[in-house]
Amino acid sequence: MTGMIVPAVAPSTWEALLEWPARDARVQVGLGIHPQFLPELDERDDEKHLALLDALLSRGTAIAVGECGLDGPTKESVSMERQVRIVRAHFALARKHRLPMLMHCLRAHPELLELLKTEPLPEAGLLMHSYSGSADLTKKYVKYGCHFSFAGPVSFAEARRPIDALKSVPLERLLAETDAPDQAPHPHRGRRSEPAFLPLIIEAMARGRGEPLEVTRDAMLANTKRLFPVFQGTQDAFMASNSRA
Repeated sequence: MTGMIVPAVAPSTWEALLEWPARDARVQVGLGIHPQFLPELDERDDEKHLALLDALLSRGTAIAVGECGLDGPTKESVSMERQVRIVRAHFALARKHRLPMLMHCLRAHPELLELLKTEPLPEAGLLMHSYSGSADLTKKYVKYGCHFSFAGPVSFAEARRPIDALKSVPLERLLAETDAPDQAPHPHRGRRSEPAFLPLIIEAMARGRGEPLEVTRDAMLANTKRLFPVFQGTQDAFMASNSRA
């Protein structure tokens, strides 16, 4: 493991996270507001937080916008209208700063697909983080130009929906992640996930797709370098995301 991306989830973490790459160049960061953290943020401060996000992205340290997105369960406490408004602002910032987006979508795929009808993807790309959609949904996202990243669930014995979705992703749009500290792969399921577990996820992806391991592994490397050019100088770089940064 020679490179990883740690995406932020709330404004309180942004400044500290931006200091990390200077200490260890193997660690790169994304900046965004995760929808699951919106209940902790006063809606009256949304514009202030987005303005700060714009200013911090202008520093040029962050290599992605996000993690951001839409979360179905969260709409019990935060309206989907507010979530959509926040994620639209992230789209605009990704286009402005020419950065890829790290997109969370849980039980909100109809809303996200509706949004994509009017919201152009940033030229740098959009990555569906820890993708949980069906194979049919995958085909719709592929048409919009999305990339897809899979985490520990592809390694679970009962995995069916993730494997079906995995098979429907074009190889050139496929990435892997750990989602550390969540979603640890087999045989670590239920425990804290770690970046070191990434090979287990890639092995499970290769099995699920029926491909030789080296084919899947080499594609992960090439796709990561293309979507995140900062890693182009490394020998072996994959994306490992931490949803608690």
